[in-house]
Order: sequence, then C-alpha cells, then structure tokens
Amino acid sequence: MLREFKLPDVGEGLTEAEIVKWHVAAGDTVKINQTIVEIETAKAVVELPCPYEGTVSALMVSEGQTVEVGTPIISVEDGAEEPGESIPPVEGAVEPGMVGGPTPKPEREPVLVGYGVMPSTTTRRPRKQPAAAPVAPTPPVSAPAPAPVPAQPQTPAPAVPRQGGRVSVLAKPPVRKLAKDLGVDLSTVVGTGPQGSITRDDVQAAVAAPVAVPYPAAAVPAGGEERIPVKGVRKATAQAMVASAFSAPHVTEWLQVDVTGTMEAVRRMRELPDFAGVKVSPLLLVAKALLTAVKRYPIANAAWTDEEIIVKRYVNLGIAAATERGLIVPKIKDAHAMSLPELARALTELTERARAGKCTPAELTGGTITITNVGVFGVDAGTPIINPGEVAILAIGQIRDMPWVVDGQLAVRKVATLALSFDHRVIDGEQGSYVLRDVGAMLEDPLRMLAWG
Repeated sequence: MLREFKLPDVGEGLTEAEIVKWHVAAGDTVKINQTIVEIETAKAVVELPCPYEGTVSALMVSEGQTVEVGTPIISVEDGAEEPGESIPPVEGAVEPGMVGGPTPKPEREPVLVGYGVMPSTTTRRPRKQPAAAPVAPTPPVSAPAPAPVPAQPQTPAPAVPRQGGRVSVLAKPPVRKLAKDLGVDLSTVVGTGPQGSITRDDVQAAVAAPVAVPYPAAAVPAGGEERIPVKGVRKATAQAMVASAFSAPHVTEWLQVDVTGTMEAVRRMRELPDFAGVKVSPLLLVAKALLTAVKRYPIANAAWTDEEIIVKRYVNLGIAAATERGLIVPKIKDAHAMSLPELARALTELTERARAGKCTPAELTGGTITITNVGVFGVDAGTPIINPGEVAILAIGQIRDMPWVVDGQLAVRKVATLALSFDHRVIDGEQGSYVLRDVGAMLEDPLRMLAWG
C-alpha cells in the first residue's frame, strides 16, 4: 500500500516551507520517526520524522522548492495489502509492481505526536492478473459500456507532471534502488519500458550520458548580478523589522563601560567546577545584568497593544544569533528563574542549536526582551531594532583595551559600549536610562548583581 506524507503545520500557523535537504532517496527503507527531511519555515529549520515504515517510493518535492502545508512531499510503500474487496483494474492501470497512476483514496489516520490527526491519501496498487484473459467488469446500468480500444504499440513516454507540478515516475523498487546507488535522478530519465516505465537499461544509459553542469547558484560572472530569493528566515526577518521600525517609536541610548571587573569574573568562573563543560563568556554576565535590571524596572519587559500595556513578570530572553540562513533570535524561556550555571548551559545549548539550524519554532517565539552581541563582529556599537512584541533590546559591542581614568589616574582598561533601544510608547527616557545605567554598573562591578538580584 502506498502512503503519502503531507507537509504538516509544524507550529504557529505556518502556511508554507522550503524543502532544504532530503535525508532519504527513492528505494531507501525507512522506519517510523526516522528523520527524512529538513524544512525551513519562516522561523527555523525543522527536521521532520517519517510517520510510516516501508520503502520510499518517490520524493514528490525537490530540494529548494517551497510548498504549502498539506502538499504531499514523499510516498512510502509499506508492503501491506490494502483491505477491502477486490477492485478490477481501472483504465490507465500500470504494470504490477510499478509506482504511480492509481486513484488516491482519502482516509483519516493518526500520525506523529505534535502533528495531530490529519487526512492522508493512500494509493491503490493494481493487483496481478491471472494467466487467463481478464473478464471486463460489467458497467453500471446507467452508464454505457466503453467502446473497445484497439491495441496500440507501446512507445517510450517521458515522466508526466501531475497535479501541483510533481512528476509521476514509473519504476519498480529495484530500479529505483539502482538509480539511487548510481546517483541518477529518475525524473530526468525517459523510460522505454511498458507505458513509459523506467528499466534498468534506462538507468544505465543515463549514467553513461553526458551531463550539462550549470553554474553554481552563487557563481556570478564578473560584472554580472546575483539575485537572492527573499524567502524563509530572510523574508520573516525583513517583515518583522519593517513592522517594528515603522510602528514603534525607537529611542536609543549609549553608555561606555569599564568591564575589567566582568572579564576578571569570567576568568574565575571558567575555573569553577559548576561551569565545567559550558562556555562562559562576557555575554553570560551581560544576560544576568539585564535580567537583574528588568527585575528592578519591569516596564522594560513588557508588550504594547493599542488597548493596554502588558507587563510580564517572567523573562523569555532572546539572544540574536547570526546563522547561514540569516538572523534568528532563539529564546531562553523563564530565564529569570535560572541560576548562573543554568543560564550558562542554556546560552551554550541554544546558540549551538541556532547556528546548526536546529531550533524549533517554539524556541523562536514568545520572547520578552532581547540581547544582540555585535561585538563578536568587531563592532563597537549599533542602534538595534526592537523585536516585534517586545519593548526593549540591548546591544553589546566589542570589548577592547582603551585609556580610562581610574582614581584620577590614566590606565588601560577593558571597555565596551552598550546601546539600549526602547519603545517610547511604553518606556520613558528616565526609565530607559535607569535600565541602561544599572546594566552598566553591574558590568563594572559584578558584585552588584548579588546585591540587586
């Protein structure tokens, strides 16, 4: 029985996703919950597990293609006999053992946890005919019997696009396995078998044929142009930044801070067994300082609506991360309740998952305030744009040696620049200044975090 797996809504009401990478190919054996494909939504790259067990019959969507939720993306043959009465062959039925052609029958089946119960389609394979000539089914009384069709010589037929632009390829599983082993894309092969099916000889011929190699997507001739599609994370980021920049009145304040004490504290924490196996960086103390400041001034951890200001007594801390697919902001949920070692582990794990493209949509939503570390790029400071749904964002620039006056004497100290952007509809200049001042004070003397926390 042939089963089709449709692209699910992986959360937050997403309507489409891009197929990034297939982990299986036609002819592969798959198990339930085995990762079969990576998709990129407007929020993250997500791995999808297979809800069926059997042999991959066809990949219905190619890598790089964007499809809507509910579109079949892969078909799996589970080897089970279809229940129900024997159905006579229909016009256009394919040779037994071939994949493609039969009419789908809608059913409702439970699928993986997290996807709910969703309709799927099963494809009925034609049954083998007995040696004797089959008896044509008696047509219904209300319909005239079909006129006999003279036998036609079989000619090679190319794969025909089906509904939604997918390609129906006729090939037996052993042929598909051979194509996979040889690296042949069956959708590019013209079959010479019955009804245009692809044979082993067709696959072997495709291997021997010369292949035209196009320019890589990123290769641009000198003096030419590169055009990058606006989709996925880039599209979502653009929409969010435009919505924020032109709806929330931004104010940005700056503060240069002597963070020599912070750098010494980081050095000492790295030697403690409590932080073994995690990355301890100045960002950890910046995060702790902001959490402490938010506790002192809760208005900085709020959201604006046209009817009310929602002050949140919990902190889902966003950490902006640059990835190959663009800027994303994963959230550390309930960061306010974490100890310093717990916060260090959460920062380490979340940033690693973000850079590997493994964050789930749930980890990228629900933030209350954000930190962006532009210092890792060698930048002193910037004017960050507030994430939609929040009212403040803190930027930390690079930490570098600078001349600084200490106790009336000129000295070389570790200095960084902080920049706080906030929504002036919610946060007044006085409150924003206090938040920035307190964060700076705690980074100058980390002991203040204990006193104020």
